[in-house]
Amino acid sequence: MIRVFVVYDAEPDPERFEQHAALCRQVGGATFRHGKVFGAPMGEPLHRYYAEWEFADMDGFKSAARTPEFAETGKDAMAMGIPFHVHFAAVE
Repeated sequence: MIRVFVVYDAEPDPERFEQHAALCRQVGGATFRHGKVFGAPMGEPLHRYYAEWEFADMDGFKSAARTPEFAETGKDAMAMGIPFHVHFAAVE
C-alpha cells in the first residue's frame, strides 16, 4: 500500500478545504481522507491539519501521480496559502 500524506501548518477554512477535497477525490485509484490534528503526546502538535491518499500499490500511485487531476491538487493546495509538507510512504 502507498500513502501520500500532507500535513498543514495551520487549519484551513472548512469550506475552502472542502473545495480542495473535492479535487482530491477526483484522483483515480485512491481513497482520500482528511482531518484536524487535535493533539500530540507532549506539547502542541507541529501541524494542524492532515490529508492523505491511499493507493493499493506502487503502480496505482505512479499512474495517478502522472494525471492532470493529481497535478491540480498540488496547485490548489498552494493557492490556499497555508504552508504544507507532502510525504510518500510504502506501508507494509
